[in-house]
Amino acid sequence: MTMVQMRTSLWYGLAVLLVVTVSSVACSRGEAQANNPAPSGGGPAGGGRGGGQNQVVPVAVATAVQKAMPVTIQGIGTVIAASTVAVRAQITGELTSVTFKEGEDVEQGQVLVTLDKRPLEAALQQAQAQLAKDEAQAANARAQATRYQDLLTRGIATREQVDTMNTQAAALDATVASDKANIDAAKVQLQFATITAPMTGRTGLLQVHPGNIVKAQDTNPIVTINKITPVYVSFAVPEAQLPALKRYMAQQSTLPVSAIAPTDGGKPSVGRVNFIDNAVDPMTGTIKVKGTFPNEDRRLWPGQFVNVTVTLTSDSDAIVVPSAAVQNGQQGQYVFVISPDKTAQMRPVTVARLAGDDSIIASGVRPGETVVTDGHLRLVPGSHVSFKSAPAPRATP
Repeated sequence: MTMVQMRTSLWYGLAVLLVVTVSSVACSRGEAQANNPAPSGGGPAGGGRGGGQNQVVPVAVATAVQKAMPVTIQGIGTVIAASTVAVRAQITGELTSVTFKEGEDVEQGQVLVTLDKRPLEAALQQAQAQLAKDEAQAANARAQATRYQDLLTRGIATREQVDTMNTQAAALDATVASDKANIDAAKVQLQFATITAPMTGRTGLLQVHPGNIVKAQDTNPIVTINKITPVYVSFAVPEAQLPALKRYMAQQSTLPVSAIAPTDGGKPSVGRVNFIDNAVDPMTGTIKVKGTFPNEDRRLWPGQFVNVTVTLTSDSDAIVVPSAAVQNGQQGQYVFVISPDKTAQMRPVTVARLAGDDSIIASGVRPGETVVTDGHLRLVPGSHVSFKSAPAPRATP
């Protein structure tokens, strides 16, 4: 037998063995199905959507309620200090002492830093000495003018001499006045050596430390003070919402606004809208709005990003469902409504707006109806459901 014949015989044997094996498996499965017939009316074991309407699907549900809900405008804003002052020196000198701590609150007029006063005190003393000298000369000139006036009346002095003496006296009087002004200027310069807080607020980082030379009106301030009670929050509103904002502002003169940091788990800080910018930004299509917050608890910090909500009015008859109940499909948004016989119905809805975790429904759901909030993936219209928990009525705020 040749090699080719041996390979042909081997492949033929393997093919026969494979056919026999497949036939045996098929027979075994047929016998098993004959001995264990499927129960009539049973649904498929799989749980995917489209698996049959007779399958009971566990779902979480909630009740649609009708209650008063605020009409709001939401945005992202930035906290701005009510006032900011960069403290700089008005004279040049050596910084000798710092009398405040970084990050502490200071009162208006409180001493912050002092500069070397010795050169300024010496300049003041020099101006005072010059004044004393010129006052003595002015007194002598006035006396001379008086004597020459007497000599003129007796015909001894001439009118020219009298005028000269009066001029000298007047010039020295002016010099005395100039010396007094120099003394006042020297006193002001001496006062500039003691730098006080121009307003009440919270200090920032100290930029210059004792021993350094401070220059007059230097670019870098010694310290910056921010007034953080109250604070402002600036945010942008889309121009499409500007008419409503202006309308309600005209009715109430001001609107309540709340702000909270994204990571803050407490209650939002409450303030009032007091400013709408005079132009819409053509680049972004938004307009700047600013609110004032008392910030007595100091939860808002200058430069911080916050979530802002402006309350325009309140809708007393809003139909509210959890936002988790609203699904998006090819035909738009919809919810699954549970009938009294615990079957699911797909209902198209129109969402008017969102309010936190709730959706305000404009049409498609009636108050008191039960909607599915979890378990949508296994539902088809007509599916039978079971409740994971009883639908509890949603509380009215």
